Amino acid sequence: MRAKAILLIGDGLADRPCPELAGLTPLEAAKSPHLDQLATEGECGLLDPIAPGIPPGSDTAHLAFLGYDPYEDYPGRGPFEAAGIGMDVQPSDIAFRCNFATIDEHNIVVDRRAGRIRGGTADLAAALDGLEIDGVCCFFRASVEHRAALVLRGEGLGDQVTDPDPKQDGKPLKRAEGKDAASARTAAVVNAFIERAHEILSGHPVNEARAQAGEPLANLALPRGAGRAPHLRPFSEHSGLNGALVVEVALVKGIGRYVGMTVVDVPGASGNLATDEVALAQAAGDALADHDFVLCNLKCADVWAHDGDPEAKVTAVEKLDRMAEVLLGAAAGEQSWYLVVTGDHTTACAIRDHTGEPVPVALWGPDVRSDAVTTFGERSCATGGLGRLRGRDLLPVIISYLGAAQKFGA
Repeated sequence: MRAKAILLIGDGLADRPCPELAGLTPLEAAKSPHLDQLATEGECGLLDPIAPGIPPGSDTAHLAFLGYDPYEDYPGRGPFEAAGIGMDVQPSDIAFRCNFATIDEHNIVVDRRAGRIRGGTADLAAALDGLEIDGVCCFFRASVEHRAALVLRGEGLGDQVTDPDPKQDGKPLKRAEGKDAASARTAAVVNAFIERAHEILSGHPVNEARAQAGEPLANLALPRGAGRAPHLRPFSEHSGLNGALVVEVALVKGIGRYVGMTVVDVPGASGNLATDEVALAQAAGDALADHDFVLCNLKCADVWAHDGDPEAKVTAVEKLDRMAEVLLGAAAGEQSWYLVVTGDHTTACAIRDHTGEPVPVALWGPDVRSDAVTTFGERSCATGGLGRLRGRDLLPVIISYLGAAQKFGA
C-alpha cells in the first residue's frame, strides 16, 4: 500500500510570549497532549513559511506548502478568494478580497470586520451584485462572516492597484491608485464602487436592524488584494501526488481549485470557534481513502489572535489538539500514514497581525527519525532534528517519506 500524508495546519497557530499567560505563548499554555505525542514520537523543527522575518499571508504560505514559489506564482489574494466561493473569474477579470466594514462620517474605518458580522451578508451582497460602473460589471458575493469577494469584468482593466483598505481600525479609508493606465481605470472603478456601495449599504434593512440592536453597521465594502486568475501548474504534476483540501476558508479553497486539488466541503466548518473540529478531522482522514495527500486547515487560532485574545487562542489550540487525537486514532489502524502539524504563520496577539517569526513543525510516521523534543511549541521545537526549513522545503520532505521522490543525480 502506498504511503499517505495529512498536513494539519493551525492557521495563525504560533505567537509571541503573552503577559496574560505568564510569558507563555497560547500554544505553550494550552493542554495539548496529542500535539505533544506527535512531537515526542516524531521529528520536529521550525518553519519559515516564506523566509526568515517575512510575515506571510495565509495565501502565500499555503502556496509555499504546496510546493509553489510565492514570489513567482502569487497573483494577489482576490482570485483565490473569489474562486473559493464559486465565483467565475475569467482571464481578463480583476478580482479582490473584500470585507464588510464600518466607516464613520469622517471617512474613518472604525471596524474592518463590522463586528465580525455573522448574519445578513448574503442580502447585503445581493444589493451590490451586478452594479455597472463606466462599462464595467461588478460581481459581488458574500463569503464567511465579514468576508466577501469582488470581480470586475470589462475592457481595458489592469491589476496593479493599491489597496483602499487601511489594514488597521481607526485609520481613514484610502483611495485606490493604479500603477499604469489600465490599472488607473480599475482604480477609478473601485473607488466609484466603494462610494456606491456605501450609499446602498447605509440604507439597507440589514443595517437598519443592526443600528436598532446597537451593532456595528456593515456600511462599507472594503477591497484589497487585486489580481488576475493565475495559471498554476497542477499540484499532481509537480508533486506526483493526488491531493485534497479539507479547509474552512474560501481563500485556501480557491488555491486548491486553481491547482486542481479536490476540495472537500465539511458541514459545520465555519472558520471560528463554532467549527466542529472533530468532523473536520474525520473528513481529512476519510479523504485519504482516495488521495495520497490531504491538507487540512483549522482557522480559529488566527481569528482570536487578530482579536488580541490569548485566552481564547488557547481554546483554539486545544481544538487543534482534538483534531490530532482523531487523526492519531485513525492512523493507529494504518501502516503507512504520516501526520505533519504546523502553522501557516505567526499571528501575535499583542500585535493583532501576522509577524515574521517561524512556526513549529512536527513530522510523525512509522519510520520517522524521532528526536529529543517532547512538547509541541515554538521554543521546544527549535531543538528538533528537522532544523529550520522554509515553506517550500516541507512538501519535498513529505514526498520523500511517501516514496514518491525522484533521485537527483545518477
